[in-house]
Amino acid sequence: MSSEREIMTWQSFGVASRELAIKVANDGYEPDIILAIARGGLMAAGALGYALSVKNTYTLNVEFYTGVDERLAIPIVLPPVPSLIDLKDSRILIVDDVADTGHTLKLVNDFCHGKVKESRIAVLYEKPASIVKCEYVWKTTNQWINFPWSDQEPVAKRDFSVRDA
Repeated sequence: MSSEREIMTWQSFGVASRELAIKVANDGYEPDIILAIARGGLMAAGALGYALSVKNTYTLNVEFYTGVDERLAIPIVLPPVPSLIDLKDSRILIVDDVADTGHTLKLVNDFCHGKVKESRIAVLYEKPASIVKCEYVWKTTNQWINFPWSDQEPVAKRDFSVRDA
């Protein structure tokens, strides 16, 4: 991996999320629900929800990345898992910050398949090597991305090696 980084500031996030929403709207896609992939997709999903006038939002927690370019063998859905019961007539917009390998987005899209009328994916960034090609992308890059919500060390450290019983 190159040491060069794509830097997203809070200001460029505002521009990116607005331009991404315009792409969705101009395409004529009117989602009933926005499904945010936590944690990275939370800010983008909120911004798209406001811009697209979608108040119904869900969150799906997926653990995959453990550090810069370090990940688990496969993505894992963490509880609580949203129920998609009675959503067979709904259009869902799945939102994340980046389609890097695409494995997380594939997991979430597969989770929705057959339970909803239609699902499409919107991301701020898409990497060319992603196994999922998103319908809505703000920018394509090969670089590691520093997002404004995760570019500094946490103010509190937690030990996740021992989970509460």
